[in-house]
Amino acid sequence: MQTTIRKAQVSDIEALVNFNQLMAKETEGKQLDGDILTLGVSNLINDANKGFYLVAEVDKQVVGSLMVTTEWSDWRNSEFWWVQSVYIVPKFRRKGLYSALYNEVKALGDKAQNVCGYRLYVERENRVAQRTYQALDMEESHYLMFEGK
Repeated sequence: MQTTIRKAQVSDIEALVNFNQLMAKETEGKQLDGDILTLGVSNLINDANKGFYLVAEVDKQVVGSLMVTTEWSDWRNSEFWWVQSVYIVPKFRRKGLYSALYNEVKALGDKAQNVCGYRLYVERENRVAQRTYQALDMEESHYLMFEGK
């Protein structure tokens, strides 16, 4: 299995939109609006200030992705990188692709020299994902998340 991890580009937008729709359906039972999602993915791809996507290719086929956005920490005078929108095609799960994607995030963060940590959200019930993150030396935060509209 020939695996490549790389930054996403404009030609990956369709796959990223598809992955986001599949993830929303799988994890939250939501159907996302394709037009809005395509604009959202395209805006991030075309504006590095918003973040970036990484994709995992196996034999030149995109089979996984994640998005990174940043959060400024005044306490640390550096950034947290948030890992979001993680999706791996089901038949390629449990083969180390997420680990490869996350390790590339950390390598890019080390190279940037202004990243103080990596964060992500995980569904409370998703124990498989939680074990994966723990295996990558991530720990459960003491923060709860609140959301307003």
